[in-house]
Amino acid sequence: MIEFTPYLPGFLAAYAILLVGASSPGPSVAMLVGVATSQGRAPAMAATAGIATGSMTINLLTMLGVGLILSQAAWAMNVLRLIGAAYLIWLAWLAFRKALNPPGIEAGVVATRSSWRHFLTGYLLQVTNPKAIVFWLAIASIGATEGGGWPIVLLFVAGAAVISFACHGAWAVLLSSGPIRAGYQAGRRWIEAGLGTFFTFAAWKLATSEI
Repeated sequence: MIEFTPYLPGFLAAYAILLVGASSPGPSVAMLVGVATSQGRAPAMAATAGIATGSMTINLLTMLGVGLILSQAAWAMNVLRLIGAAYLIWLAWLAFRKALNPPGIEAGVVATRSSWRHFLTGYLLQVTNPKAIVFWLAIASIGATEGGGWPIVLLFVAGAAVISFACHGAWAVLLSSGPIRAGYQAGRRWIEAGLGTFFTFAAWKLATSEI
């Protein structure tokens, strides 16, 4: 039986960053809102599944790459952790900038296509997004699965995929509604300020962590 308890703190720290990051609006959110408003929730959820699968792909490949690096140079974890903290600081700066001048959430223009094509579009959007790759590097630098072997890695990846699907699916469902979108716009200044504060705290914890 897998002993999961020693990895729980790392899982929670990584999932907290993922939860906030996946909830932050970006290109994938614009695409989902466009699909939901023009073609309905079912195609939007298909695109959401593609995005979550893309996140799972990046997550797995990133963790494999990080594991390979660490097997060759133990000091690389400290370097990777500082890189991850720097990226989180950058995300915090972006959030604070948006809090001062909140941009609008516009639905992306999406062509009519099958659910499978929406899935593929969401997947390709995610795996080709450089910011998503760097974001997963930041999460990997926490070392949540370090020393756990394949069972722990697969458990982490599965949990991350569920979080990604839930967050993006919520965007697709909620922001397809005009009143909810308007309410979000009204409170976005405070939401972005909260995101900036969280990313700043996460960067500090990551940079000073002994994990």
